Amino acid sequence: MIRTLVDSAFQTGYLSVASEGLIHQVLATKIYHSEDLAILTDLWEAVRTGKVKREASSHLTMDLPVKYEHD
Repeated sequence: MIRTLVDSAFQTGYLSVASEGLIHQVLATKIYHSEDLAILTDLWEAVRTGKVKREASSHLTMDLPVKYEHD
């Protein structure tokens, strides 16, 4: 699921509120893979540098977990 959301953000140039919410939900449930963290790091960097725009109007931080929980 994370890969699909990230791919969509890169294709459209925007991270939608819905996609961002789903990413946060997946991270909260701790059901993700180490590869997911790698692609999320790429997404967060793209947002930070302006290559992908956040649709969200808030300035919530987009923190990655320190370690992954599942393979």
